Amino acid sequence: MHLNNMQLYTSTVLMWGSTFYAIKFQLGSVDESVSVFYRFAMAAALLFAWCYYKGLNLRFDRSQHLWIAAQGIALFSINYLLVYLGTRHLTTGLVAVVFSMIVMMNIFNNRLFFGQKPEPKVLLGAVLGLAGISLVFWPELANMQDNKTTLVALGLTIAGMVVASFGNALSARNQRAQLPVLQTNAWGMAYGAILLGAFALLQGHKFALPGNMAYWVSLSYLAVVGSILAFGAFLTLLGRIGSEKAAYVTVLFPIVALGISTAFESYQWTSTSLTGVLFILFGNLLVIAKKELFSRGSTRETAGPH
Repeated sequence: MHLNNMQLYTSTVLMWGSTFYAIKFQLGSVDESVSVFYRFAMAAALLFAWCYYKGLNLRFDRSQHLWIAAQGIALFSINYLLVYLGTRHLTTGLVAVVFSMIVMMNIFNNRLFFGQKPEPKVLLGAVLGLAGISLVFWPELANMQDNKTTLVALGLTIAGMVVASFGNALSARNQRAQLPVLQTNAWGMAYGAILLGAFALLQGHKFALPGNMAYWVSLSYLAVVGSILAFGAFLTLLGRIGSEKAAYVTVLFPIVALGISTAFESYQWTSTSLTGVLFILFGNLLVIAKKELFSRGSTRETAGPH
């Protein structure tokens, strides 16, 4: 059964929003590059098995593989490694603030690569969303120490966001070339995992198998829900409504993460953070209010999660 655009949008926000809490259980057991390698190697293996079971075509020519590899390296390896490294010295709230800037970066990339001029209300919605995220996490932004370690971590996170935005542009290009989302993700995650594994080996990191059950439960959740299902939903949505609208989930999912933090980490709400949430919701309404978002998508349906 195909999901309509609103279902894809909502499920992506909920799934990615919940991964912030799961990532907490991944830090410290092994090097970040090894953890991200495990995540996408597991996700790729499961996706290949599913494609084989469903009889989906997994054969592509050399040129198609090059484009898929480019998408995989940008979207399923380098960006995650940079963000994980940045998270060593930044709170997840601040990482969410930085990563939400991908909305602006996607608009820039669409203008640069596809000549798409964004609608004024899309720009306004994105600005309101970014302002809202900044208000929600203002204490972290205000207390960020101006030292080399923090600035390097911030730079790594921004670089991860930029790379992810290029990955979004590559996915949009691949879908325009009629490459199916599910099979493209399977190969892309495999290419991303290969690059991460090679990087970890060159750095001398050990591929240890942690005995911590929480590590493996969270890894499974990140691989299946945070990678296979969330990326399948998001990239399908991206192919239907464009990356600047689809990427607005990266402005909204930190609010889901904040809700989880309230329930399990005793996050304290303030008038400033509540105002920020209202900004985000209003900006979200501006971006998604067009009738087409609530429809079943364009006449050409792209492959998505079932």
